[in-house]
Amino acid sequence: MLSVEEQLTLIKENTAEIIAEEELVNKLQRSFAEKRPLRCKLGIDPSAPDIHLGHAVVLHKLKTFQELGHQIIIILGDFTGQIGDPTNRSETRQQLSKEEVLANARTYQEQIFKILDRDKTKLLFNSQWLGKLNFGDVLQIASTCTVARMLEREDFAHRYRENLPIGIHEFFYPLMQGYDSVAVKADIEFGATEQKFNLLMGRHLQKEYGQEPQVALIMPILVGIDGVQKMSKSLGNYIGINEPPEEIYGKVMSISDEIMPDYFHLATRLSSEEAGRIIADYKQGRLHPRDVKMRLAREIVGLYHGPAAAARAEESFKQVFQKGAMPADMPVFKISATSSTDLVSLLVKTGLASSKSEARRLIRQGGVRVNQEQVKDIDTRLQATGELILQVGKRKFARVIFS
Repeated sequence: MLSVEEQLTLIKENTAEIIAEEELVNKLQRSFAEKRPLRCKLGIDPSAPDIHLGHAVVLHKLKTFQELGHQIIIILGDFTGQIGDPTNRSETRQQLSKEEVLANARTYQEQIFKILDRDKTKLLFNSQWLGKLNFGDVLQIASTCTVARMLEREDFAHRYRENLPIGIHEFFYPLMQGYDSVAVKADIEFGATEQKFNLLMGRHLQKEYGQEPQVALIMPILVGIDGVQKMSKSLGNYIGINEPPEEIYGKVMSISDEIMPDYFHLATRLSSEEAGRIIADYKQGRLHPRDVKMRLAREIVGLYHGPAAAARAEESFKQVFQKGAMPADMPVFKISATSSTDLVSLLVKTGLASSKSEARRLIRQGGVRVNQEQVKDIDTRLQATGELILQVGKRKFARVIFS
């Protein structure tokens, strides 16, 4: 185990806020003296099936603690996920069924261990304790907090000011997440800046239950590839860690130069010093922005698919975008031939569009090519003979063979 000073240096890299740093130092000192790992908690509600780079920011900080010898506890919110986190919501979140939450949780478990060491990670479901509470227990937890305290949350306060509905069950969400910290006796809880209220609720409830309050370690939010809003699957501005290497590489290459520094610091495992040197060389004109972005793309693809896959993705990108060639490994679809087929249906069958409405939108926007020729007519029908190449945007291709 590294010294407290060495640990603290690594822990503070890219961290937005620590509440409270003095408490963290004390915990680290006791941990070092007693050779006892700290219990480091992250709660995740499986509200969607995929983990993206925004989620990974916190997971990589957990990885740092894991490498320092501390105990990582991941709590999958199969119970809280059925309510849904009201953070940043302007309306009540639609509740998920238990089946939906559990299905999402299975894919989360697979993807989490692309970052964390499976053998050194404790994985729990919060239904293990929340599902056993009786109504008296719930009243006891609720009695520790006032409505005024709940309305300190900006999202609740906004909805209250605007006379928008707030479900009583939504008030229970931060209480349940806070009780998770009591249940596992967390020393540290991790989350993004938007989770600050929930993390502080954990501190509050631990005090109420006679435990030493956890330290809240808060990480910055990663902006999406649009460069404007936080990364989110619902906004379509995300990079999923389970996406194919070529897709990740191409998405990274599409981001603006202005947000590259944040991606180097938050989305890679480079040290702050190395990331800082790369950004400084770019800003001072010693490195071309394209070369810097390609380095960034290699680092991110390599994290989740390995260096060999990163090298192949880079070569594919160069062939397609710098040399105007078609990718050699595009998916192939064999489709029964008729006299003709409409382009909209073909885009959906090949997975280049998720629905017919999306296919029509892509065509109208000029984002669809057939055999490298742009098509803008949504009523286009194609001769169903031989084969053809479909392209959507700059990165999606499909070879269709009619048989």
